[in-house]
Amino acid sequence: MSVFTTITLSEVQSWLRDFSIGEITELKGIAAGVTNTNYFVMTADNKYVLTIFEENEMADLPYFVDLMTHLVKHGVPCPTPIFDKQGISLHLLKNKPALLVSCLSGKDTETPSVDQCAQVGRALAQMHIAGQSFKHVSHNLRDADWHAATASKVMEKLSAADQNLLKQILEFQKNFDLSLLPHGVIHGDLFRDNVLFDGEKLGGFIDFYYACNDVLAFDVAVAVNDWCTAEAGEFDEPRLNAFMQAYTTIRPFSEAEQQAWQGLLCIAALRFWLSRLYDWYFPHEGELTHAKDPEYFKRILQRRAQPIATQHLH
Repeated sequence: MSVFTTITLSEVQSWLRDFSIGEITELKGIAAGVTNTNYFVMTADNKYVLTIFEENEMADLPYFVDLMTHLVKHGVPCPTPIFDKQGISLHLLKNKPALLVSCLSGKDTETPSVDQCAQVGRALAQMHIAGQSFKHVSHNLRDADWHAATASKVMEKLSAADQNLLKQILEFQKNFDLSLLPHGVIHGDLFRDNVLFDGEKLGGFIDFYYACNDVLAFDVAVAVNDWCTAEAGEFDEPRLNAFMQAYTTIRPFSEAEQQAWQGLLCIAALRFWLSRLYDWYFPHEGELTHAKDPEYFKRILQRRAQPIATQHLH
């Protein structure tokens, strides 16, 4: 979440005139995150989140609206899309697609507890099961092809050692077969800043705009690489064990998922090292922007690559 497109209170009030949410009293930009513009929208009674999509076309977005609506109906804690009086949720604002959703209670956590990790693991498994009955399909825009294309853009800016690491992991991914693993709806970006806690109680998952259909265990790998990792990149074993036990109690891993697990952790780390490298070297312009340090995910990738290095990396 960031602010790349600046809007005023009067512009939002005009944009929301066909919504039955009451008078808009306050507008506040949200600085965290890196892709879309986000504002808190306040009325006398409620608080909402307005997202202006900086990269997506209007045609891309019904998937996310329908997915969140589906998950809410199945008891998964996530924002509810708000529809206008004509039953439409997506509209143009400043010539860009925009969506208003409910604001969940709570805030994100920088230092998750073992119990919080267990709650997130449990809710992620519940989301994956609820997603099995969701009929729409969306391709992962941050797939292996995106990895290769993004690597080519940042490669010349890296040190020789980092170039070598990147080339090795890309070569590993090229030969890493995921076709037999269970697929379904994934969040795709379930980091600590996309989960809210109201005290110690899970408030819900937010920012579903990387959601797509892909390998379910990859989604778990993305999450534990952030939720269960210490600053130097190694896993915090109590948090990791709590997360995985809570998840697999609800959706057990298949034998194929267990065998692919270390590779999935590696590819998940690659995905976010690359996106952070790209945002670092090719930053978006905006009023409130937030680029995350790529070195953090390089350390994670180096750690995740170690167990498979003797078998796969040369």
